[in-house]
Amino acid sequence: MSPSPGPPPPPRRGRSHPPSLIRLAERLIRDERLLARGDVVLCACSGGPDSTALLHVLALLRRRIGHEVVAHGVDHGLRAAAAAELAIARDLAERLGVPYASTRVDVAPGANLQARARAARFAALAAASAAHGARAIATGHTADDRAETVLLRLLRGAGPRGLAVLPPRAPLWPDVGAACSGVEPGSAAGVELIRPLLLARRADVLAHLSRHHLAFAEDPSNGDPRFTRVRVRRELLPLLEDLSPAIVEHLCALSDMLVASRDRPSGVEPAVLNGSEPLSVPLGRAQRLAIERARKLGRPLRVRVRGGGEIALGFPEESSVLIKDKSVRRGA
Repeated sequence: MSPSPGPPPPPRRGRSHPPSLIRLAERLIRDERLLARGDVVLCACSGGPDSTALLHVLALLRRRIGHEVVAHGVDHGLRAAAAAELAIARDLAERLGVPYASTRVDVAPGANLQARARAARFAALAAASAAHGARAIATGHTADDRAETVLLRLLRGAGPRGLAVLPPRAPLWPDVGAACSGVEPGSAAGVELIRPLLLARRADVLAHLSRHHLAFAEDPSNGDPRFTRVRVRRELLPLLEDLSPAIVEHLCALSDMLVASRDRPSGVEPAVLNGSEPLSVPLGRAQRLAIERARKLGRPLRVRVRGGGEIALGFPEESSVLIKDKSVRRGA
């Protein structure tokens, strides 16, 4: 007699699989108000995995959000294969019905190559965004990119402001625009950098590419150990993940908090209890992220705190946070 299979397993609660890249991008776009109906967004496309997935996702979200997408690639003139890689982006844009163009820039080999190539790339993207009337330039940075950048800055001795890196949105000028020679600030006034894939891991990007059978190219410089970022990606970050599997999320949360602190107007406290005393209740990462999201959306929120109490939060003004005392111990 064959053994009984036993009772069926209990049904799973919640999601049985992680959210798709499309859902992650849409959540961040809506929560951070990265795009609105009628906005034109210029997608920076290199033919690599991140920008290929970004172009596909932004095109798929056009009906839900109501934005328009244009795509632009930049050839830095450093590798012969770059033209073929940009052709991958062009072909995908054509299939998606997205206008595509590219720019060839000249970046001479030498010291600080990556920084000079980045400046030339953003100069070309800024000019293209002005030509299309785009309100934003979208790049394919992921949570992994942000965590790597925090670690790079730490290795270089950066302080709190230096660790507030790669936020979901940032003005093109003056931070990036200052490095873009040949483009006047007025030609791209009001243009923002947005990063719709920041809630996603690199594995989410690769899964999306595989699921939708999207071709992409790999830049060989991404595997060159002469670049410190490559060593951080291949050596340091995997070691840290062995010690703390959620290290990428922790580093991104740290950067979020530092961005919020940097952008807070001087003299404004992050939270006020009873309108007079600073909030001293210890909060976890999930609570801090929920509060920050509610603040950006201007929605009230109730947060459970240690000891069984609750605090009700209201956000009457964008520049301030008011926390009303609603602490009630459960079972009291």
